[in-house]
Amino acid sequence: MAGQFNELSGIRVFEVPASGPQLRNGTDAVDLMSAASEYRATFIVIPVERLGDDFFDLSTRIAGEMAQKFAVYGRRVAIVGDISRRIAASKSLAAFVIESNRGNDLWFLNSLQEVADRLARHSPRGIDVDPT
Repeated sequence: MAGQFNELSGIRVFEVPASGPQLRNGTDAVDLMSAASEYRATFIVIPVERLGDDFFDLSTRIAGEMAQKFAVYGRRVAIVGDISRRIAASKSLAAFVIESNRGNDLWFLNSLQEVADRLARHSPRGIDVDPT
């Protein structure tokens, strides 16, 4: 899977490009983590453009399946982009986003700068260890 390596706040980050096939299931999440591992990245940034409507419809369980894969393999993830309309239309999605953003493993943020800011606050240097 194509992407680019970056370092934000001392954390090795794999940025998924906005264009490309949609990530639709746990297998896609594992493939993404494999690509990130090639760069020894412990944090993955996924633009909302790469996630289909099904991801944001929690009744499909796709978001939960993918989040579980990332958690099992110890990869932290940020979904980046504006999802305000989706949140306004779904109380369950709004609750999922709020709960995710309280933690340190899955964030829904508007920009890469927000990712960098949160990493600076939540990831002190020296903790960025590749779990594989």
